[in-house]
Amino acid sequence: MTPTLDLAPIGNCAISALIDRQGRYVWACAPRVDGDPVFSSLMNGSDPDHGFWDIVLEGQKHVSQSYIRNTPVLRTVLTAEDGASVEIIDFAPRHPKHSRTYRPLAFARIVRPLEGAPRISIRLRPSADWGARRAETTSGSNHIRYLCTDVTFRLTTDCPVSHVKTERPFRLERPLAFFFGPDEGYDQDVGPGVQAVLERTVNYWQEWIRKLYLPLDYQEAVIRAAITLKLCAYEETGAIVAAMTTSVPEFPESGRNWDYRYCWIRDAYYVVRALNRLGAVDLLENYLGYLRNLVDDSAGGHVQPVYGVGLEEDIDERIVESVEGYHGMKPVRVGNQAREHLQHDVYGQIVLPLVQSFYDQRLLRPGTIDDFHALEKVGERAFAMHDQVDAGLWEFRTIARVHTYSSVMCWAACDRLAKAADHLGLHARAEVWLERANVIRERVEREAYLPDEGRFAASFGNRELDASLLQMTDLGFLDARDPRQVATFDAIERDLKKGAYLFRYVEPDDFGEPETAFNFCTFWFIEALHQNGRVDEARAIFDEMLGRRTHAGLLSEDISIEDGQLWGNYPQTYSLVGIINCAVLLSRSWTDVR
Repeated sequence: MTPTLDLAPIGNCAISALIDRQGRYVWACAPRVDGDPVFSSLMNGSDPDHGFWDIVLEGQKHVSQSYIRNTPVLRTVLTAEDGASVEIIDFAPRHPKHSRTYRPLAFARIVRPLEGAPRISIRLRPSADWGARRAETTSGSNHIRYLCTDVTFRLTTDCPVSHVKTERPFRLERPLAFFFGPDEGYDQDVGPGVQAVLERTVNYWQEWIRKLYLPLDYQEAVIRAAITLKLCAYEETGAIVAAMTTSVPEFPESGRNWDYRYCWIRDAYYVVRALNRLGAVDLLENYLGYLRNLVDDSAGGHVQPVYGVGLEEDIDERIVESVEGYHGMKPVRVGNQAREHLQHDVYGQIVLPLVQSFYDQRLLRPGTIDDFHALEKVGERAFAMHDQVDAGLWEFRTIARVHTYSSVMCWAACDRLAKAADHLGLHARAEVWLERANVIRERVEREAYLPDEGRFAASFGNRELDASLLQMTDLGFLDARDPRQVATFDAIERDLKKGAYLFRYVEPDDFGEPETAFNFCTFWFIEALHQNGRVDEARAIFDEMLGRRTHAGLLSEDISIEDGQLWGNYPQTYSLVGIINCAVLLSRSWTDVR
């Protein structure tokens, strides 16, 4: 089984897993998304001994897989050469229970015979110690315990336990239910119990989708992106992770293998902004709570660009040798050195979503005057750092410059605080923040502008380009028709666009020259095409990007310009944000079908 990113995620905002097209669990971490992998075969070579859970059908010839409509509940059908077939339903339970949301650290699986007399074997082989070994087991009359690294799972099932322990083939003559969850008793008949939880979980997700505001066009793509973004949220704290995986390289043998199972302030900002366009206020409000805790903890001082999902600062990077890596490509990293970086754009990405709480009357907890004054401390930091060197949003490890994007984000922080102060009747504070915003604007326009080319550069006093300059319009710093922005867009199209895709930058960095395009930047380029009136071109590239999605309707971080193969961590929240933003932008209006 050659590792692939053509995977389908399931989850419940507490735990998640990636399942391949054969219905095999190949990646899942516990007790949190940034924990030790319980299923690790994605990183353990082409023929791993453990780290997976599959259902093997004798004589299998065909497989089909899809989600139950508007849910992350996955249905896989395996068909044998003689026509015998089985259905596998996989999900993580999530539904209202006792006035709160039931989202256990658990996966549920139902296996049903569909046609003929299928013979199957069940291979449940969780891993421990970062994929180094198979989890130890103990068993009872209808359960098996798996001692993983940081959590003990219990499989409760109405399948003969000996069939699971020995992995012997047997005839599947009735539906079987499997509940792989906490090490505690299952207080009901497992078959009816799992079926009831399945029905409630399907209902929860379909009701959640029903409350979203969708564009007229591209609804299938938007729904799948929205569901998966919600799966990337760790609901207990409000954190939103950048991806579910670690160390899938940006391109082969690049060494650009990063751990994305953490909450980047920047990535989460873009996620809640996109979901807010769809009216998903639940994720926004929960994430605002996460941000308010960061604001309190920072007390007006340094803010890391990335934190653990439990607000941990200490996510130091290390390399593990116990797994081979994706396609055997090391290193496999746990933690992320970016936590040590200075990335001054984070102050804007804290202020912008929190400012919404002063306006949005849907929120259960609207922003208060005290919240505003606490947020001003972040603004003070933004103003102090707007002209200081940092690692930039692309997180250079050995390059420090005053990055234009970071400065513009600091401007946005001051600009939005001025507007919020006016809205709150704090007019004297509004004048202070407006003056500071103007100081930053003047500095950016002086230091990052190249008069000889009529465009902006990616950093003060230099000439290089990067795709983030397209965000100057989105942030309100420049109108799309401003000649300086038009010239910047033209230069980006000329130098960074390769085929249908856009690179972040093309200059060599800490690891050499980039070889793959960054999917989120391509979506930025689509938006810029639309802003420049080139709508047909924007739609053509958007259709190209939609065509590059996995069978689950998702994208990773990067794409090869040679063959369109996906690289980088998966599913990547940035890329899913791009799908939503461009779909909303390019869709026809609902009034067009009246």
